[in-house]
Amino acid sequence: MKALDGISHRNDVSAAIDRRKSVSNHVAVALIAYTALNIFLTVEAIKDTGLRSLSMVCLVILIAAIIPACHKLEKRWRDMSFEGAQAATANGLYRRDIGLLWLLALGLPFALTMLFRAVA
Repeated sequence: MKALDGISHRNDVSAAIDRRKSVSNHVAVALIAYTALNIFLTVEAIKDTGLRSLSMVCLVILIAAIIPACHKLEKRWRDMSFEGAQAATANGLYRRDIGLLWLLALGLPFALTMLFRAVA
């Protein structure tokens, strides 16, 4: 086939996805998802409980805990060499970090809302 002439389908390191960039992309999208979900749930909780300070508490949690944790995760992967990030031993670490990131990004807003509703 003329379109595929000279194209190799090898599975080598140069063709691999850069996990360092992938982690950075996951962190960015997870922060957006966390923030959007948190806003949605917080507004509903404020309507139901009348706790207007709830939004400020959620903002403080975002700034004091979530953003620094995401920055630390991203920095750990950014500081790795390309070969180190692609190593077979990094596969489990990558899956664990991405899984934990998304678990917290999607689960923490629900947990915080449930906690605030219980307190109110």
